Amino acid sequence: MKKLIFLLFLLGTGIHTLAVAQEKTKAVAITGATNFRQLGGYETTQGTHVKWNKLFRSGEISRLTEQDMKELAQRHISYVVDFRGNDEVAKAKDRLPEGAVYLQLPAGSENLNSWMSQLPKLNTADSLMISFYSQTAHLKAKYQPFFKELLVMPDSSALLFHCTAGKDRTGIGAALLLYALGVPEQTILDDYLESNEYRKVENEKMVQQMVALGIKEQVAKDLSGVKSQYLMAAYEAIVTQYGSVDQFLSQEIGLSKQDLALLKKKYTE
Repeated sequence: MKKLIFLLFLLGTGIHTLAVAQEKTKAVAITGATNFRQLGGYETTQGTHVKWNKLFRSGEISRLTEQDMKELAQRHISYVVDFRGNDEVAKAKDRLPEGAVYLQLPAGSENLNSWMSQLPKLNTADSLMISFYSQTAHLKAKYQPFFKELLVMPDSSALLFHCTAGKDRTGIGAALLLYALGVPEQTILDDYLESNEYRKVENEKMVQQMVALGIKEQVAKDLSGVKSQYLMAAYEAIVTQYGSVDQFLSQEIGLSKQDLALLKKKYTE
């Protein structure tokens, strides 16, 4: 009997350890969306860490499975911020958790179709991507409501933010959020570049599809992946216009010192 109890104890401990390990990993077991991961665990310059299971990022979520929906429910994801344009949303409407608060922020996505028409003429898409990342006119309309939602979200809930691929508009949003929480710039860049790994299979398919449409392979690779110079273009554009990212968050996004302190209280520990 004692041996049986001991074995059950070991089994139970193993199950608990596995559950904790699954909880504290960036990847989330979602099959109906790509680039689905969380921001938990990153260390800040203050020595704290971003809380686990509070902040999630991904590509579009129109094809979530029933098991995916259960996973979102278990993670308490009840707030969804969608950075896609109206055309994108019309083609692939989000599958939302029951009762979820949904916020669509399409600013800056209006000219995507016209940009796509340029692709067959290009030998590389770096300049196009850098131009996209350097746009600042839409940043307030796109990301100020995002931060406002984060400030008021109940502590019992978690928030998912996404665009179509979960790498560009979502990447800028993640970078701004992590910066506001005090995460070092190199860590922010590393998180941004992780999209290349999380989207590896999807990117290979995307490249093949674009090449079949007459787009050069290098252009397709530039569009499907992320590069450090893309995010740095957004950073440099913000610094050029506002003087610093801190000034941008204060002046354009409207985050006071009290707001920043609240964000850190809610999302770091």
